[in-house]
Amino acid sequence: MIKRKKTTLFLIAALLLAIFYMQLQTSIPGFINDLDFNSKEAPKVSQLHPYVLQQKNELVRLTKKKGIAIIITDGYRSHEEQTRIYNQGRSTEGDIVTNAKAGESLHNYGLAIDFALRLKDGSIIWDMEYDGNGNGKADWMEVVEIAKDLGFQWGGDWANFPDYPHLQIDFGLTIRDLKRGKLPPMDASETLEAE
Repeated sequence: MIKRKKTTLFLIAALLLAIFYMQLQTSIPGFINDLDFNSKEAPKVSQLHPYVLQQKNELVRLTKKKGIAIIITDGYRSHEEQTRIYNQGRSTEGDIVTNAKAGESLHNYGLAIDFALRLKDGSIIWDMEYDGNGNGKADWMEVVEIAKDLGFQWGGDWANFPDYPHLQIDFGLTIRDLKRGKLPPMDASETLEAE
């Protein structure tokens, strides 16, 4: 009876610690990233436009070929998730990480991804000066260069609110177009090649 009680208490304590950890990660992104030493799995990126998905996969392949491992940390975002991120630093704790309200981010339309670098030990970093492949160039900027060659626009080029992990393909559409229901064709590769 005593052994069962200790096991139950241990499981409850472990569950509470896991919930506490998830709450910290959600409310203060990056607060406990260093504890994720063995993160080998990328978050599932779903609901991307087929062409953006294709280019994302090509980006991962080409960066790997250069000796750079990346992880796609974000893709499609629901309006609820975008609202939560927008509220961070405004009505909830944390730093402001976006100026885009729900419906104002290309993530909400499956046209954007965010990335980070993955080290050999599986840990994830957002270090723009790290040179893991030892070629004298920052891996981050090598990823950006490859992404731009694939047709992505880089959030780091934005003057008013640079977003260094952000990559997007807007197909020449504005947020206003997207809000009004205008979407890129599902087979957009021909459309982009014609431009």
